[in-house]
This record gives sequence, structure tokens and C-alpha cells, in this order.
Amino acid sequence: MSIKDIIGPSPWQLLRDYLQLLVGTVIYTVGYTTFLLPYKIVSGGVTGISTVIYYLTGFPAGNTYLIVNIALLLMAMRILGWRYLVRTIIVTLLISTFIGIMQAQLTEIAADGTPKLMHILGEQKFMACVIGAFLEGLGLATIFLAGGSTGGTDIIASAINKYWNISLGRLLLMLDIVIIGGSYLIEQDIETMVVGYLAMFISLNFLDYVINSARQSVQFIIISEHYDEIAEEVNTKLERGVTVLAGEGFYSKEKRQVLLILAKKYESRSIFQLIKRIDPRAFVSMSNVEGVFGEGFDVIKK
Repeated sequence: MSIKDIIGPSPWQLLRDYLQLLVGTVIYTVGYTTFLLPYKIVSGGVTGISTVIYYLTGFPAGNTYLIVNIALLLMAMRILGWRYLVRTIIVTLLISTFIGIMQAQLTEIAADGTPKLMHILGEQKFMACVIGAFLEGLGLATIFLAGGSTGGTDIIASAINKYWNISLGRLLLMLDIVIIGGSYLIEQDIETMVVGYLAMFISLNFLDYVINSARQSVQFIIISEHYDEIAEEVNTKLERGVTVLAGEGFYSKEKRQVLLILAKKYESRSIFQLIKRIDPRAFVSMSNVEGVFGEGFDVIKK
């Protein structure tokens, strides 16, 4: 196995991915440690397990997170690739460290002399649930898009997603339902469980929304007398492939070249601007596509 297989094809790509992993890690940790953990909200995953153990035993959440993830990573070595594992180990260590630091900073001494996590939103548990869940979902999506994982149940979900095209949100949902049920042990009330399920619902739906938005693709069909100029600029400036098809008008019998272009949705604005500049009279059709697999897009699952 070469170094390229482990770190990726390009140093610049590697740097961008690891910066994205760092940003996602910070967002995820802030959401969990600042808004969910102090309010005893269990949103699922290993962080949910860590919350339950913390309030039952007082054992630091960051330490539980690290221990459980080490066990799961050892189990996943044969399933997931080295590149994925390296990134997951880095994210796991960062999250565990950040949780420990932030938990220490947010701990204050209560009136009875016992340590207590600070409630920065007062007694607004619902608001803490919403904000924390959104930040968790955004952090997870940012990390997943960079090819990493926060560890825990994400490792199990990513291992399944490696071979089947199943929504990550749906996989995590099934795993987290059981974990959140364990939150009943904290205070033996239904409210804690209900708030936990609400946090899970918000987090996983926002996760799927961000990932699907980033991966959404479009298809362009372009008919223009200046097709060669359009194709050249799309190919060189936007670095997207172009397929030239032979077309013929049914009524006029006039032969035309038709361009077929597949691109990410966020690139559609640039393509429209390019077409308008070269040939404002071009005939253009754009449509959303369910999925695009291959170089520059998603990878076909086994």
C-alpha cells in the first residue's frame, strides 16, 4: 500500500479535507458540550452513551467517548479503508480532547458545593435542544463530506453505507433509537426521552439535508452554433466533462451538435453565465438528476 492510498491523491486536497474535518469537529463539539450535555439531552451515538454514563457515574464524557471509539475502531479495521480510519482516528481524538476542555470550562460549583455544568441558556431546555441538534447535524455533515467520521455509531453506519446506497441519516436513526431510550435511566422521566428523540430528529434531518444539497447534481442539454466554444470553456475553466452528441431537427432536418453536461448544482450559475456570454441565443435545458456516479461525482457502492 502506497502513501497515496492512505493520504489521498493531492496534498492540496488533503489539506482542504483536514481543514474541513477540523471545522466540522469544532461545530459538533460545541453543539454537544455547550447545549446538549449540560441539559441532559441524549441525542444518540457514542456522545449519547457518554451523557448517560456521565450523569449516572460522574465519569468524564470525553473519556467515555474515547474508550468506546477505540473499541469500535479496532472492530472496523477490516471493513473500512486506511484513509477513512486515519481521518476517523484524528476526529475521534480531537472531539474527545475538545469535550474534555470545554466540559472543564463549563463546570461551575453549585450552591450545595457539587460541580455542575453551566446552563448558558438558563432553563430553556427546548432552545438548547434545537441549537445543539442543529450544530451536531451541521458538524456531522461537514465531517462526512470530508471523508471522515465522528466515530461510534457513525463507523457502523459508514461501514454499511460503503456497500449499500442507504441514507446515512436512516442508518443512524435505527442505531440511536435504542441509545436514546437509555436516557430514561438519568432521571426516570419520559420528558428526557422525548427531548432526546426531538434532538435526534433535528440533527439527522439536517445532516441529510446538508449532504444531499452538497451532492445534488444537474444535467444540461445545450444546442448552440457556438457549441465548440462553450464546450472548451466548460472543460477548461469549470473542469467538467462535456459530451458532444449528433442531433437533427425533425422538421427542419438541420443537423446540429448537442452538448450534454453533468455538474454539481452549485456550478449551474457559472454554466449559465458562461453560456449567456458566448451565445445568448443558445437553447438550454437544465434538469435535476437523482444520482451521478463516476469520476468527479459519487462512487458506485458494491
